[in-house]
Amino acid sequence: MPQSVKVQLVMDVICVHSYLGHTRFARAADRLRAEGLPVAVEFLPFELAPGALADGRPLLEVLEHTFGPQAAAGVLAFAERAAREGLRLEYGKAIATGTFDAHRLIADAARQGKAELMAERLFRAHFTDGLHIGDPATLARLAAEAGITTGHATGTEMRARLDRVRRLGITGVPVFLIENLAPLTGSQTETTLLAALRQAAITKGEHRDH
Repeated sequence: MPQSVKVQLVMDVICVHSYLGHTRFARAADRLRAEGLPVAVEFLPFELAPGALADGRPLLEVLEHTFGPQAAAGVLAFAERAAREGLRLEYGKAIATGTFDAHRLIADAARQGKAELMAERLFRAHFTDGLHIGDPATLARLAAEAGITTGHATGTEMRARLDRVRRLGITGVPVFLIENLAPLTGSQTETTLLAALRQAAITKGEHRDH
């Protein structure tokens, strides 16, 4: 059995570029796995809006207040492009919120081998379902739906992990840290991500053969 290619994904579940990047990466990883090459994924937390309140305000209102009236037109145009890749972005329903507790839920899911499943569900909950993913009751419902027990990742542990990511010099997401390769940042195509995973698998095999 070949060794797993190890990948760290630095993302935030309210970041649309992270959602698109995660979707493309997941498709690339599934293609590699179908070829018999395992991919081990770890999520590193990043807060797009550190310290943001989890009070749940309409996202379009927040974007317009922060970036001006043209912000809504920009995100709706992006939603049209994303739809071509199978993502439904319902900005009219989306709720702006902090993501600290959502990252804790992904960390809990990781302990149970379900980080990829949980991250995808949180992205979809926020961008498609219009769910308030800063709300403890919503997070509890999503955890139960995925069969995940919660309460393992402490706030202290999560703050330390967020701090570690900041110390790596990461100031924006998504970032793809694929072992033995230079970091890939920002929007990457599925083709690029698949090629990078294949390259990492080849490099890993060469190291093992020596």
